[in-house]
Amino acid sequence: MDDYLLRDLTPQVLGVLVRRGADFAAAEDAVKEALVEAVRRWPVEVPDDPGAWLITVAWRKFLDARRSASARVLREVAVTREPPSGPAEQVDDTLLLLSRCCHPALTPASAIALTLRAVGGLTTAQISRAFLVPEATMAQRISRAKRAVANERFERPGDVRAVLRVLYLMFDHGFAGASDKGRGIGDADLAAEAIRLTRQLAASVPHDMEVAGLLALMLLHHARRAARLDAAGELVPLTRQDRSLWDTSMIAEGVDVLQRALARDRLGEYQAQAAIAALHDDAASPDETDWPQILEWYEELMRIVPDNPVVALNHAVAVGHVDGPRAGLRLVDELDAGLPRRSAVAAYLQELAGNDAGAARLYVAAAEPAPSAAERTHLLKQAARLNQSRVVAH
Repeated sequence: MDDYLLRDLTPQVLGVLVRRGADFAAAEDAVKEALVEAVRRWPVEVPDDPGAWLITVAWRKFLDARRSASARVLREVAVTREPPSGPAEQVDDTLLLLSRCCHPALTPASAIALTLRAVGGLTTAQISRAFLVPEATMAQRISRAKRAVANERFERPGDVRAVLRVLYLMFDHGFAGASDKGRGIGDADLAAEAIRLTRQLAASVPHDMEVAGLLALMLLHHARRAARLDAAGELVPLTRQDRSLWDTSMIAEGVDVLQRALARDRLGEYQAQAAIAALHDDAASPDETDWPQILEWYEELMRIVPDNPVVALNHAVAVGHVDGPRAGLRLVDELDAGLPRRSAVAAYLQELAGNDAGAARLYVAAAEPAPSAAERTHLLKQAARLNQSRVVAH
């Protein structure tokens, strides 16, 4: 029951109070008080509609806290003193609540933390462990985020694209970051939590194909997760992963979600990225990867987001596989020298071209600014492998 309250009902109730005009912090306090009352009363008598009961009690708690504001509030307190029977409100507030948590005034890290707290139902301690920061630091971050959006009115949902960016950052942090070493949050981790929230959002806005595209993209990447690390906990690149460890049911679901989205003919960035991930997942071995079709999708993606340097780097890799590594390297040379992972991509293409010495130097250069210890170790091992093969050859 506790898990059901925290992970399912709590965000719904909080969303209703926010939509009714309660400020974020006061709404969260009211929901907490309603949950305490539920724990006390439900073992004796569980209401027919727990959601409706919680909404009514939480709203009453909110009004009780503000009863001195005006006579109008006092009248509402009298009217709503006891939870009436009847169905819960049918409006889905998932997007409204996510919009508030992902407000442009917040930094990405604060938006993710507030989303996990308010919509995900996670505790501050769980979130702090996921970000590898002290609990007090995370509590301050969440409090600042609440204050930043306290005076924002949310009669209607905000830009869903801002929500998608935060959910994607959350997934990326969990997929490539701390959770790679098994440090999750409770029974889930950031990547799994991002998928769960994106599922909720997809149900809330079923006609937005980019939400479906992001869900498909997450599923298609997450399906490979069991093969991303070796027995020693070190990163395994896609070309060397044991594909028998990939989750085929999750791949099938991701492909199905993607195909239904593409059929609506409203192509967007996340759908294109998901199509590329699907082609990688479809290959039984690295040699069977359909690089010509991947290149076509990257060229489509370049038209959708023409100024995205990460897409440009990945496009260069695809060109290297289709038109030869020298062609890919020429594209890399045109990009900003300070671009993250530029040296790693150049090293990979140099290795494809047979220039092991140059590739080894570039792998070492790429290791220093690597964003994680796992990636840094992987790059240094790539350099050591190439240097060792050169010694053996001589």
